[in-house]
Amino acid sequence: MFTGIITDVGRVLGIERRGDTRLTIGTAFDMEAVALGASIANNGVCLTVVEKGPGWFTVDASAETLSKTTLGRWQVGTPVNLERSLRLGDELGGHLVYGHVDGVIEVLDVRPEGDSHRWTFRVPESLARYVAPKGSVALDGVSLTVNEVDGATFGVNIIPHTSQHTTFGNLKPGDLMNFEVDMLARYVARLVGKDQ
Repeated sequence: MFTGIITDVGRVLGIERRGDTRLTIGTAFDMEAVALGASIANNGVCLTVVEKGPGWFTVDASAETLSKTTLGRWQVGTPVNLERSLRLGDELGGHLVYGHVDGVIEVLDVRPEGDSHRWTFRVPESLARYVAPKGSVALDGVSLTVNEVDGATFGVNIIPHTSQHTTFGNLKPGDLMNFEVDMLARYVARLVGKDQ
């Protein structure tokens, strides 16, 4: 479980395609403090550390993970939002993020708005009902508050700090992002019989 507060932007150092895809990620995390088997969110995808060393760790991504996320598009050098798993007693600065990506969304537009930037996204129709104004979403692992919703499009504001300390500073219209529905929205939809 995570909070959606990114604590490092790493980079893909290596990709090995075999039965599963093995990804090596460069990081500023103190890897001596990270156990083998620990969970780290990589652009919002919860992955297990299977190897590690000073300044890097390795994870395996299954075909299912690659089919539901942007990980299959990564190349050596791709920047990656990283967050270590939540520990009991940690500050919950964002919202509860599970690292279970629901789908991929498209960046439609970005434009300045004061010191911030207003971003607009298109979500798959099957997931649009889970997005609500002032609700939470996780985009590439970043916890964000939805400003407005119009059918299958929604908008958020990104403040300068978020642009500088996440991969948002590298994104542009047409790019794809990992999208996780807020778990509360998913359970409410299920309880009222609208989940399929």
